[in-house]
Amino acid sequence: MAVVPGGARSGPPSGAQFFCTAGRGLEPFLMREVRERLAATQVEYISGKVFFTACSDLNMLKQLKSAERLFLLIKKQLPFPVSSVSKGKIFNELQRLINDDPESWLNAISIWKNLLELDAKKEKLSHKNANPLKRKVGEDDTAAKKLKTEQIQEIQETKECQLEKQIEEKLLEQGNFITEEGKFQELQNDVTEAADTRNQTDLTFRVSCRCSGAIAKTLTAQEVGRVIGIALMKQFGWKANLRNPNLEIFIHLSDIYSVLGIPVFRVPLACRAYIKTAGMRSTIAWAMASLAEIKAGAVVLDPMCGLGTILLEAAKEWPDVYYVGADVSDSQLSGAYDNLRAAGLKDKIELLRVSVIELPLPSESVDIIISDIPFGKKFKLGKDIKRTLQEMERVLRVGGTIVLLLSEDHHRHLKGGEASSGPLNSQGGHTEEPGGEECLTPAGKAAVSEPVSSSFIAGNQECLDRMPPLGSLVPVDCYRVSLGKTDALISKYKKSYSPGR
Repeated sequence: MAVVPGGARSGPPSGAQFFCTAGRGLEPFLMREVRERLAATQVEYISGKVFFTACSDLNMLKQLKSAERLFLLIKKQLPFPVSSVSKGKIFNELQRLINDDPESWLNAISIWKNLLELDAKKEKLSHKNANPLKRKVGEDDTAAKKLKTEQIQEIQETKECQLEKQIEEKLLEQGNFITEEGKFQELQNDVTEAADTRNQTDLTFRVSCRCSGAIAKTLTAQEVGRVIGIALMKQFGWKANLRNPNLEIFIHLSDIYSVLGIPVFRVPLACRAYIKTAGMRSTIAWAMASLAEIKAGAVVLDPMCGLGTILLEAAKEWPDVYYVGADVSDSQLSGAYDNLRAAGLKDKIELLRVSVIELPLPSESVDIIISDIPFGKKFKLGKDIKRTLQEMERVLRVGGTIVLLLSEDHHRHLKGGEASSGPLNSQGGHTEEPGGEECLTPAGKAAVSEPVSSSFIAGNQECLDRMPPLGSLVPVDCYRVSLGKTDALISKYKKSYSPGR
C-alpha cells in the first residue's frame, strides 16, 4: 500500500485502503473530497462507491461529508460467474475468499485495530487534558471498582449472547441451509471441532450481505452470509454474534464486482449528529454548498430553506459567513430553528418568514444563493419557478453564484415546456438506501473500478448543454444525482450582468 506524501500524519503506519458508499452522482464530489481532506491516493470509483488509499486517523475520516458509509477494504475482485456454474461451486468460491488469502484478512484486522487504538489513546489524552485537577483521595479507587464491575457485567452479557447466538446459528444452519451437492452440510459439522483446535481469539463478528444483479437471483444474502461466516469461524476461530459483535464484515456481490470490507463507524457518516430533524439528504446539501465555492465574509441565502439542512451543512464547513434562511411555512421555520439551536448555530443563521417571490432584500445584496426547489408531494413549486428565479436573480450581485436542486419537471419548465429527450447524463441510478442497492458503472461498463475519466465529464457536459440561460444567469455546471426513487439535477449558475442596465 502506498504511503501518502508528506507523512507527518497520525494514523496507520502505511496507507490503508478504504472505500465509501455514495449516492449516485455524488462520486465526483467524494473523489474530490478524499483528495483534499485526506491527501488520498489511488482514488477510483465504480457507481455508488469510491475507493482510495490514505494515512488518516478516525477523526479525519469522520470529516467526510459526501459519503454515506466508510469501510476498510479487505478484498475487491471481479464478480462470480453465476450462469455457467452450480450453486455448490459458487459456495466453494465464496469460501476461497477467506481460505485462499487469510493474510489479507489479518492485515485488514490489524489496521482496523490500530485505528481504534489510536482513537482511544487520543480520546484518553483529551479527557486527561480536560481534567487537569487532582482527584480527591479514594476517588480513583471508587472509579476503578465501578469500572471493574461494569466490565465483569459486560463480559457475562457477551458470553450469554455468544452462547445464544451459536445455538441460533446451529439451528438455522441445520434446518434451513443444505446445498444441492451436500458439501456445505459437511462443512457445518466441522466448524466447532476445527475452531477448538485453533488458537482462540476474543473476536466476535457478524456478516452483512448485499446481492444485486444476476447473483441475487441465484443466492440470497442469508446464504452468502452463512457461507462467509462459517468459513471465518473455521479459518480464524472467531465467534458469531449478531447482537453486539466486535467486528462487522460487509460483503457486496454484484454483476460487476465482489467487494468485502469492515465498516469503520457503526453510524453512517451521512447521519449527522448535529442535525436534530432530517430534511433533505445531508450529503446532497453538502455537495450543493461545496459547489457554490463559499468564501469568508460572503452573504449566503437559502430562500426556501425548509428545515435548514443546506444552511446547517454550509455553516458547519464555512463558519465565517453571513447566512440567511427564508421560508413561507411556519412549521418548516420552527423545525429549522430547532435544528439550528441543536447544532449551536442559532446565532450564525438568520431566519425570515417571507415568500420567495417577495424577498425583503435590496437588489444585488447577496453573494451566493443555494436552494432546493421543492418538488415533493407536500411542498411543490411548479410553473412558478421562472418567477421565483427572477426574484433570486434580482437579489444576487453580478458575479454571484446560484446552486439549485431541480427536478426534471422544473428543467422542462425552464426550457419552455419542452419534453426531455432521454437522461440528462450517464450518471443515473438510485441512491443507496439501507437494505438494497443496484450497481452499475457510470458508463455501464462491467469493470471492477476505473479512475476518474471522461464518463463524468461527458455526462456533466451533456447535462450542461441542455441548461438554458435564465436572463442574466449563465449555466456553468450540472450534476445529475439520485434522491432514492427519483433523480434531480444540481445546477450551478453565475450572474453575468445586471438586468435593466
